[in-house]
Amino acid sequence: MSTFTAFYTAWSDQLQQLLRQLCSAPKPPTTQDHLHHLNHLVNKVLSHYAEYYRVKAAAAERDVLDIFAAPWASAFEKSLHWIAGWRPTTAFHLVYTESSILFESHIVDILRGVRTGDLGDLSPTQFRRVSELQCETVKEENAITDELSEWQHSVSDLMGATTDVDKMIERLVTVVRKADDLRLRTLKRVVDLLTPQQAVEFLIAAVELQQGIREWGMNQDRECSY
Repeated sequence: MSTFTAFYTAWSDQLQQLLRQLCSAPKPPTTQDHLHHLNHLVNKVLSHYAEYYRVKAAAAERDVLDIFAAPWASAFEKSLHWIAGWRPTTAFHLVYTESSILFESHIVDILRGVRTGDLGDLSPTQFRRVSELQCETVKEENAITDELSEWQHSVSDLMGATTDVDKMIERLVTVVRKADDLRLRTLKRVVDLLTPQQAVEFLIAAVELQQGIREWGMNQDRECSY
């Protein structure tokens, strides 16, 4: 087991513990202490993701090909990867999906003018800002995808006697770093657009999706190994 694989296993277990804390948090918050608690939990989760990308960056510097191979991930997880991780625009699909589900479940209250304060109660301004951020993220995502494509097209140069392999690997490390930076920035910027309650609900959905995909994939791998 590689050092990063061991780290990821422990990190994922800690993420599951954070998920339980998010799920048990007071929603909606009814006191100032509740608000502080929600903000604290949101910051804890974001810090946990930041730590993941910090350690992953160091691992990529040592062996970026191992990061792409992702031995810690199931086959199903790998099939969903975009440059060794989740696609940043997935965050927006989560916001829209969760908002739609909650809106429909509270439609009667909303029509009566009752504010729920959850993701189903996003304001027009929030929707506009989420849409603008999504457009920005799509552009950055496409630019990084193009950069990876250029790197892949240059692989034929590896056959040349004068090819600087180390420089090519450094370019790939840079691509991964840009992708991970976009992933973390997107997570933080989406959270910044939400209220503490909405941010907690968004993070619950994000972690449940990530952990659900991992669990299902691991189960499939075990069944296929029999």
